[in-house]
Amino acid sequence: MTPTEPNAWAVFLWAVLGLGLVVYAVTGGADLGAGLWSLLARGPRAEQQQNAVRGAIAPIWEANHVWLIFVIVLMFSAFSRAFSALATALHIPLALSLLGIVFRGSAYAFRAYGIQSARAGQNWERVFAWASLITPLCLGLVVGGVASGEIRVVEGAVSSGFLAGWTSPFALAVGCFALALFAMLAAVYLAAESSGELARDFTRRALIMQGISAALAALTFALSWRYAPELHANLAHSRFSWPIQILTAGFAIGCIVLLLQKRTRAARYSAAAQVACVVLGWGLAMDGHFILPDMSLARASTNPQVMPALGIALCGGSLLLAPALFYLYRVFEK
Repeated sequence: MTPTEPNAWAVFLWAVLGLGLVVYAVTGGADLGAGLWSLLARGPRAEQQQNAVRGAIAPIWEANHVWLIFVIVLMFSAFSRAFSALATALHIPLALSLLGIVFRGSAYAFRAYGIQSARAGQNWERVFAWASLITPLCLGLVVGGVASGEIRVVEGAVSSGFLAGWTSPFALAVGCFALALFAMLAAVYLAAESSGELARDFTRRALIMQGISAALAALTFALSWRYAPELHANLAHSRFSWPIQILTAGFAIGCIVLLLQKRTRAARYSAAAQVACVVLGWGLAMDGHFILPDMSLARASTNPQVMPALGIALCGGSLLLAPALFYLYRVFEK
């Protein structure tokens, strides 16, 4: 008999999973967004802009994907039924996003360390940039798909086909919104790590992306009324929704003000908090579901007995991992 309420360990691991997604968004998301600025590098400082992107990513260029691996492993271990449904229904955008990460990392390595002509180096730069653009777009399609209500799971099996959910206008808007947020975050980070005219270039782009992100957020919310009605209801009427949205808007406005004041180092914390609030708001709007409406937290695990041991292992492992990653970020912080 399937339980109707999740146990305490399931709720704890759900929260840890959400924390992993937040950290990945504000770290790995910025790395992905930086690829867009490499693609759009223009003008007399185009080469400097690309060098700034490579310089910002280089010290920890793959470390941030540890958080994505963490999320995948935790979900597979603790919520295997949900993992199976997600991997089945959304295997196309998931595969494309993973391919994007692989091509992005490979292109970066070949561009940075390969012995090649200038033309070959530019070709690798384009592969890196386009892969960085495709990956967040596909991840956004996944987010839109699980929230759409179109993916149906009956007795643990996906019954709605492989195109349900993620091919709707709503999912596409979510994908574009994710790309815009990551690009904004990257521009703020790059502005904080640059100086002079180069910093002004990235500041200007960060301000533009804040406007685009706001427009896409409004479009996504409007489309959810038609294409994701349960998510829309949760966003519009739940007790957490408006406080989270007000907090998100506050951080966005704070980021804009700090950028206009040329306080870019402070602006990056406000931008990171803004993105974290967006991820948190989406997670709360899912109302304890991995896939709306059929895959709830209570139904997501096939073997809840492993959860206590997994939770204890995570707590112990974090005592080693968290200080090491903090030290890594601190060493390379400019």
